Order: sequence, then structure tokens, then C-alpha cells
Amino acid sequence: MVLDTNVLLSALAFPGSKPDQVLLRVRRGEVELFLSSCILAELERILRNKFRFTKRQTDERVTVIRRMATLVEPAERLALVAAKDDDNRILECAVAARADYLVTGDKEHLLPLRSIGTTQIVTPAAFLDLLLELQSGGTTWQGAQGDHVARRTRRMQ
Repeated sequence: MVLDTNVLLSALAFPGSKPDQVLLRVRRGEVELFLSSCILAELERILRNKFRFTKRQTDERVTVIRRMATLVEPAERLALVAAKDDDNRILECAVAARADYLVTGDKEHLLPLRSIGTTQIVTPAAFLDLLLELQSGGTTWQGAQGDHVARRTRRMQ
């Protein structure tokens, strides 16, 4: 799974929120997180410039996130989102990681795509619903992606 920067920011800013619940699943080792250096750089930039975190506060948070993730470096450049090039970096990470899911709150650019390759693009709430459905033995999502997540989520039981 890849988390968009907006989900990471929301998880850090709003304890108990849906994005925080997704990140909690990562912390517990229930779901594998993939990130790229571009996503981490964007996270760092926004924490410093928009949220006005100190360098130390920013470094601490980015380090915690980095340690939870498997870093991938995309080889392929995408240009699917003309309005916001940073979103292309998120998509590149999902493709490079061959992630089953890209979790985002971006209703304008990413969610309307619905998928890229074999990666489904979903909201944090939809991802949590999917995990709950899989835990309860449901078969809402089918195919290789659903089987892959089901294998990973069985460890949670």
C-alpha cells in the first residue's frame, strides 16, 4: 500500500482519524507501506513550510514514517495529472511498488482515476472498510489484489 502525503499529514495532525487508523495498521505490521524519497521530501516540505514545524520536529516525524515503510525509487516517470505534478510522483511510487492500494484523500486528482495498473485508488475510510471486510471473511474484493491483501490481513486475526 502507498499512502499519499495528505493521508500521512492527516494521520500526524489528527489522532484517531481514519488516516491515523490506517497508519496504525502499518505500525502494527498488518499492512505493508511503500513510500518513495519524493513522498518523504514532500511530507518534510509541507511540515516545515505549511505547518511551521521546527527542523527537529519535522525530522522526528519523517524518520518515524520512513522506518515504517519500504522505500522504492520509481524508474518510470508519469504525467497523468497535469494540474499537480506532485501527484504523479505518488502514482509513480504505487506503480514501482506494485502496490495493491494507493490510499488518498485527493478527490480532485487521484480518486477520480480509480486505479493505475493493478493499483486501486481508495480513500482511507474505504481502505479500512476493505480490511474489516477481509477480516470478517467477506469477499468484496476479488482477484490477485484481494487475495494479496487477504493474506496480509490474516496475520491480524
